[in-house]
Amino acid sequence: MEKQVVHYGEFQSPIGTITVFTSPAGVSRIDFGCADDVLPAAETWYKKHHVRADLVFNPEMIQPINMQLEEYFSGKRRFFDLKLDMIGTIFQQKVWNNLTEIPYGETRSYRDVAVNISAPKAVRAIGSANNRNPLPIIVPCHRVIGSNGALVGYGGGVDKKEYLLSLEQQNSMHIALP
Repeated sequence: MEKQVVHYGEFQSPIGTITVFTSPAGVSRIDFGCADDVLPAAETWYKKHHVRADLVFNPEMIQPINMQLEEYFSGKRRFFDLKLDMIGTIFQQKVWNNLTEIPYGETRSYRDVAVNISAPKAVRAIGSANNRNPLPIIVPCHRVIGSNGALVGYGGGVDKKEYLLSLEQQNSMHIALP
């Protein structure tokens, strides 16, 4: 397998620095934290997923992604229009694809997601797939909550999950005028 160039750069968000990685196939990874802090984990992750990646700092290549993230955080974007390179198992990809169908400003329980993908007994597996989501925010795992409404678990921390849900709920109450 040939090595592929994966470009990365940072985005300054209201919830802290986010490092974005994009492969030739699309956005492949988003990490909470600055590049210096997340690069070792990203390199390990690509190797674990059998991707021979040459990680290259290139802010210009991630500018279109950053622009959409900026629009999201400013309340102007509800859907991401980006090519995604979702690296994971078939089951994980099925879960992540379902997450992209959860409407902006709404939540679903892990059980809801399990039922939606025709795996009603796989609630724990849904939680595990959510935890391994390499594209938080864009693949909105923050919209999945416990059956009792609790904001359980989030790779970036529950405080970030709470912020993202609050942002979406505030912006979903505003109706855009023509």
